[in-house]
Amino acid sequence: MTDPSPLSRLQMLFEAALAAASPATCLPPHLPPPPKGRTLVIGAGKAAAAMAATVEQHWPGPLSGMVITRYGHGMPCRAIRVVEAAHPVPDAAGIRATQDMVGLLSGLTADDLVLCLLSGGGSALLAAPAPGLTLADKQAVTRALLKSGATIAEMNCLRKHLSSVKGGRLAQMAAPARVVTLMISDVPGDDPGTIASGPTLPDHTTRQQALAILERYKITAPPAVLAWLADPASETPKAPDALPTGHHRIIATPTAALEAAAMRAHELGLTPIILGSDIEGEAGLVAQQHAAKVRDILHGGGRIPRPCVLLSGGETSVTVRGQGQGGRNAEFLLALAMELAGEPGIHALAADTDGIDGSEDNAGAWIGPDILHRAEQAGISAPALLANNDAYSFFQALGCLLMTGPTRTNVNDFRAILIS
Repeated sequence: MTDPSPLSRLQMLFEAALAAASPATCLPPHLPPPPKGRTLVIGAGKAAAAMAATVEQHWPGPLSGMVITRYGHGMPCRAIRVVEAAHPVPDAAGIRATQDMVGLLSGLTADDLVLCLLSGGGSALLAAPAPGLTLADKQAVTRALLKSGATIAEMNCLRKHLSSVKGGRLAQMAAPARVVTLMISDVPGDDPGTIASGPTLPDHTTRQQALAILERYKITAPPAVLAWLADPASETPKAPDALPTGHHRIIATPTAALEAAAMRAHELGLTPIILGSDIEGEAGLVAQQHAAKVRDILHGGGRIPRPCVLLSGGETSVTVRGQGQGGRNAEFLLALAMELAGEPGIHALAADTDGIDGSEDNAGAWIGPDILHRAEQAGISAPALLANNDAYSFFQALGCLLMTGPTRTNVNDFRAILIS
């Protein structure tokens, strides 16, 4: 049997990371005991439908409820309604679904359990504008943030303060029922209050911080947004005792996904080096840092046994200046290819674990040492496409897009650089 190709090895590592974050694997051990009263399941995120289906398979008694997921990420459930809405920019379907979810929370008692299932994407899907704000207001701010280069924590700070359900407010609506929140983390550092903008947790961010983020990124917000953030009523619940009794638990993390990939690397005869699961920053700058690490291994005197693979996660950002089809993982890879400049024996894969890189239809892409040579032969200018934030078109033309479809989980970005 021949050894797997470099691309096959990289895909095996990605698949191992996805398997570790699958709701079917990570959720059942964390289910709470059934309550004396009713069990109501709510939730939002790209993994929400898969989490709901897993709960149904393992729950010992009756339950009901609804979850909201991204278009194309749904799956059938028996008792839990699954609604699809837009991500990353919210739409009217998300508002209607969130209103329906809030309606389910009325009339609960202290004997009831609200099981809240959260994953990445929940911030956009739980679309309930704060008083005086419209969907158009939320959409305008979201689009500006997505182009600004803001981190996910900064984006979600604003989202909390422009919402009537995020930042702990959804839990307040569930009182006096007990609220148990199970989360799949897609945020660097695994801050539970940032995952899906923490609708069932106390919020440690402030409306002053939200205003500072608008100023930092020179975002011109609609007048209604500025008026609301100036109002003390826009502040989110801070103290745990302001929310119903309950607890939260993170059931899957980017770190665990990378550790699973590292175990698979060992099985494939590779030396894994985990650079970190919480890497943030501009995709191009992160690519430069990874390229420097590659060169250090190649020319550092053999301190690290080869073949080896560099593994990393987190969430890079892109300050959009061009008009192309992007995706932060594709942009990272194109910048990495240009930094490595055809260094022999280097292959890499970068993808979003939810199966969608930004707003495109690919999970990510992959490169080999000949990628720039192939582009040149095809008359494709890598620098021009990178400057136009058009990495998608670069990899599409060369047949190097990674297409997985929705994975129904989300533990952020996955990057693997194989050094032969």
